[in-house]
Amino acid sequence: MRATRLVSFLLVLQTRGQMTAVELARRLEVSERTVQRDALALAAAGVPIVSVRGPSGGYRLGRGYRTKLTGLDAAEAEALFVGPASELGLGRELAAARLKLLASMPAELQERADRATRLFHLDTRGWFREQDRVPHLSVIAGALWRGNRLDIRYREGAQVVSRRLDPLGLVLKAGVWYLLALRRGEERVYRVSRVVSASGRAEPAARPADFDLAGAWACRSEAFERSRVQVEVTVRVPRSQVRYLRGARVVEDGERATVVAQFDGLDHAFRSLLAYGALAEVLAPNELRERIAAAAAETVALYATAD
Repeated sequence: MRATRLVSFLLVLQTRGQMTAVELARRLEVSERTVQRDALALAAAGVPIVSVRGPSGGYRLGRGYRTKLTGLDAAEAEALFVGPASELGLGRELAAARLKLLASMPAELQERADRATRLFHLDTRGWFREQDRVPHLSVIAGALWRGNRLDIRYREGAQVVSRRLDPLGLVLKAGVWYLLALRRGEERVYRVSRVVSASGRAEPAARPADFDLAGAWACRSEAFERSRVQVEVTVRVPRSQVRYLRGARVVEDGERATVVAQFDGLDHAFRSLLAYGALAEVLAPNELRERIAAAAAETVALYATAD
C-alpha cells in the first residue's frame, strides 16, 4: 500500500508540478505528516524531491526529472474502460490509472486531458427521481470480474427469492443498474437495486465464450419496448405545446391544434395529460376523457369544501 502511495506521490508531482503539503494530502487522501514522511522516503531512495519553504512553498521534482513508473496493473487498466468505476468498487484503481496515463503523456496532451476533465462531466442519473440504491453492486461486479458464480437474494414483488446465477454482464441504463445472468441455462435480467444480498462463489460461472453483452442488451431493450402497449390519444392543445407530446401528429392546425399523440397505455396518458390542466382537452378515447373529467371534478369538489 505504501509503495503504491509513493508512486502516486511521484506521479502527482510529475503531472502537476509544485504542490503544497496540504494539496498533496488532499489529493492522496493522507495526512500532511504522511506527506512529509513520504517526501523524505523518496529523497532517501534517490528521487530529487525539492522542498520549497515559505507560504507559497511545497514540493516539486528536480528540474528535468521524469519517472518511467507509468505501467498500469490489470485492475487499473480495466478501471479506465468501465465507466462509473467508483460504483463498481474500482474508484482508487481508476484514479491511479488516470494518473499514470497522464504522467506518460507529453506536456501538451496532459493539458488537453486536464482541460477535458474541467469541461465535460457525465451524470448518469435521471431527472426527478431518487437514485437507485445498489449496496451490493461491488460484490456482483467482483464475481463478474473473477468469472465466478453468484448467489443472490432478490425481491420479486412482495417476496424475496434465492437465486444462483452465472453472471454475464452489468448494464447501466439511465442511472439504473441491471445484471444479465444465466439461471439454469436461461438468460435473465435482474435490477440490481432489488438485490437484498449477494455473495460470490468459488466455482467458475458458465459464461459462453461468444457472449456479446451489448448485442444481448440491445435485443432485450427492443423486446421490452415492443411489449409496451401503445395507445393513440386525440387531444386539443395550444400550438406551443405540440412539441412536448411524443409522436404528435397534427390533424387540425390553429391556435389550438388537434393532434394524435402516442402514450404507453391509458395510465401513462392519464398522468401526463392531467398535468396539463385546462391547456389540454382530450377528444378520444372517450374512456380517457371521462377519467380526466372525473379527476378534475373531484379536485374542484375538494377545494370547494376546503374551508
